[in-house]
Amino acid sequence: MSRNSHPAASDPSDSAAQLERLIGIMIRLRDPETGCAWDRVQTHETIAPFAIEEAYEVMDSIAREDWESLPDELGDLLLQVVYQARIAEESGRFSFADVARMIGDKMVRRHPHVFAGETLDADLWERNKQAERNARSEHGILAGIAPALPALIRAEKLGKRAARVGFDWDTPEEVLEKINEELGEVRAELPGGDKARLEDEIGDVLFTVACLARKLGLDPEACLRQGNAKFTRRIETMEAVLAESGNTLSDLDLAAQEALWREVKIRLAALAQGH
Repeated sequence: MSRNSHPAASDPSDSAAQLERLIGIMIRLRDPETGCAWDRVQTHETIAPFAIEEAYEVMDSIAREDWESLPDELGDLLLQVVYQARIAEESGRFSFADVARMIGDKMVRRHPHVFAGETLDADLWERNKQAERNARSEHGILAGIAPALPALIRAEKLGKRAARVGFDWDTPEEVLEKINEELGEVRAELPGGDKARLEDEIGDVLFTVACLARKLGLDPEACLRQGNAKFTRRIETMEAVLAESGNTLSDLDLAAQEALWREVKIRLAALAQGH
């Protein structure tokens, strides 16, 4: 393939036909007389959590490079868009066509160097987003960062937005010092055992850790996913080792569990290095 060539696109008419079919299926499912009893009673609020779940399943397929399951997971996510749009259309708010039109217009508006022959401007994307927020009467440097985002993702976005106006640490080392300071405040609250105060202080620690990841050019959510995956591998390996002798983790005292944890940690590290 030459440098300027592009992969062949799928047939647009087939894509349009399949989308039209999906929209028709949703209309049928929502039919008040012949539709599905469960689908008919759903609302914007009741199905909203499914969109988050499906988005994470898409991320999981990509992380595992499971390209066979990815189309299915993307389909589940697309269904949530079609579902929300259908509920809105039934109430006369907007339609799927409005959704597609608005995102299409937005992409064209934010890429004038592609669609209008203008010179590429590295800051144009953020300026356009700010103009859109202003048009929605969303003012302030943190405007437009959805409160419903997963907390770690939102922390990263809040820190990044504040950094644009210079409200940030100069170096990662300074963030580490702040983390140590916040941990000290957690320690100070431990004797009292006040859950509300501990929650507040631990929140400060987690927010500052998210800022450290951002400062290092890392995605804190990806860091935590990796940490979760590592913990899962180690626990499952410990269970597999114990299963060979007919034991479980609950059969071991804490000292034995810690010893096995260290053994498994060394074993998995060696396997990762190809030994």
